[in-house]
Amino acid sequence: MKQKFWKNFWHLFRGYWNSEEKWKARGLLAFVIGLNFASVYLLVRLNSWYNVFYNALQQYQAESFWPLIGEFTGLAFLYIILAVYAIYLRQMLQIKWRTWMTNRYLDDWMKGQVYYRLQVLRSDTDNPDQRISEDINQFVSLTLQLLIGMLKQITTLGAFGVVLWNLSGAFTVPIGGHEFVIYGYMFWFSLLYSVLGTIGVHFVGRKLIGLNFDQQRYEADFRFNMMRVRENSESIAFYRGEQPESVGFAERFAKVIKNYWQLMRRTKLLNFYVNGYGQLAIIVPLVMAAPQYFAGVMTLGGLMQTSSAFGRVQDALSYFVSVYDTIAQLAAVIRRLSGFTRHMEGASDIEDEVKRETASGDALVVRDFDVKLPDGRVLLADCNLTIKEGERLLITGASGCGKSTLLRTLAGIWPYGQGRIEIPEKSRILFLPQRPYLPLGSLRRALYYPLSASGPEENLKEVLRKVGLADFIPRLDDIDDWSRILSLGEQQRLAFARVLLVKPDWVFLDEATSALDEPREQEMYELMRKELPHTGIISVGHRSTLFAQHEEELHLAGNGSWQCRPVTA
Repeated sequence: MKQKFWKNFWHLFRGYWNSEEKWKARGLLAFVIGLNFASVYLLVRLNSWYNVFYNALQQYQAESFWPLIGEFTGLAFLYIILAVYAIYLRQMLQIKWRTWMTNRYLDDWMKGQVYYRLQVLRSDTDNPDQRISEDINQFVSLTLQLLIGMLKQITTLGAFGVVLWNLSGAFTVPIGGHEFVIYGYMFWFSLLYSVLGTIGVHFVGRKLIGLNFDQQRYEADFRFNMMRVRENSESIAFYRGEQPESVGFAERFAKVIKNYWQLMRRTKLLNFYVNGYGQLAIIVPLVMAAPQYFAGVMTLGGLMQTSSAFGRVQDALSYFVSVYDTIAQLAAVIRRLSGFTRHMEGASDIEDEVKRETASGDALVVRDFDVKLPDGRVLLADCNLTIKEGERLLITGASGCGKSTLLRTLAGIWPYGQGRIEIPEKSRILFLPQRPYLPLGSLRRALYYPLSASGPEENLKEVLRKVGLADFIPRLDDIDDWSRILSLGEQQRLAFARVLLVKPDWVFLDEATSALDEPREQEMYELMRKELPHTGIISVGHRSTLFAQHEEELHLAGNGSWQCRPVTA
């Protein structure tokens, strides 16, 4: 388990530090570490100041009081400057690292339709948006916090360990008539105290890792359920589905609260332990050094310096105790991010066996085409088609026979297919799904999607008039959620406006007129035939009225067999 944790951590960690930004990143990290080392040096100076200051107080040296206060002020001021900029530059490094990781994950998620394939594969990756937006931020923040903190504490241990060893001197223990001398006994006691504390905190807090992981998952599921209601508010309202949705909210929120109670109880035990451990560490060095102080071997300044040095050494050795909760959070984040990474890599590794070739001529040719389901069941076998410019083909068949899956395979987003597609050089192909996607932003941007450039203003207005959306011309530059404003029928007409703007050589329509009445459906098809006479049209649909708009029918049986025949009047 530990080996897997470190392997996953290294896989996530190494990318940025070996990237094209590695030298800037390493330089900034080195500077941050240098600031922390300098702050440790100032702490050692302050520790020595304790000795001088308290000895001056013990001996009533009034003339030394204000100079020592001035020295403390200077050291404290420098320490504050170093501490502030150490945090500021660490946060700068965090921003740069997070930006790099986020861009890389977004690229991997979008490349090759991995975002879609994750749904097709039905992987157990929940809420990939949260993995990218929140978990990457947490991974970077917690890693830097722990890494720099650990290096600082190691430096503190080395510096103050020497100080504590020298201050504690020798301690004689009489046992059975023999005397044993322990040199640097305060250091050894601090080491023993910290080791026992670390073992104890791991025993008390180890369950926090799993609880933190589950808490993030339950919170994300609860949030996603509310988002689903917002996206499908009209359908839920029509169904009067408030009651079952409320039950769903209650079930998911109950998991959040139940797990949080367990997290609270375990955190309470950990806090009892950590706070008790910390408070005990305040009095322990005084008790241990008291015999030497009362024997006159140690001055008041030496006692205070010893107490301070013991505290620093104990803090360094007990670093694991104080950050155990942070380590538990990091472990949960690594587990989620590593799982997400593996699932993306698995989705990306599935090869599309359909060969797409550029060919001469004016026809889109499909040869020896097979379409399957992930479980291996064949939907279409050995299909051969030739669709020339301007021809119109209707794909029919019973529900579930693979009509839409065939279009997905032709589009290259369904990886479970074989065969070859020959596409004329420089030809453009456009696919229209049943529910058009409308990006956030202006209506103009939604019309030209997925293109980023816009054409002449008058041409855009004319296209809107032709598809019956002239009422929206004054709102072309309004920024809103257009998928909420437009009805499904209006969205489908907007998709036909896209066809007129893009002017593809072939357009594939997956039940793209399902929300239109039959006269409007006929109007849209006749509009495409009139405006784009050389565009090949391939449609998937159930309506009998679609036969009148097509010349050939490809009928799928769903068991691999198919039949292509002319449409008869």
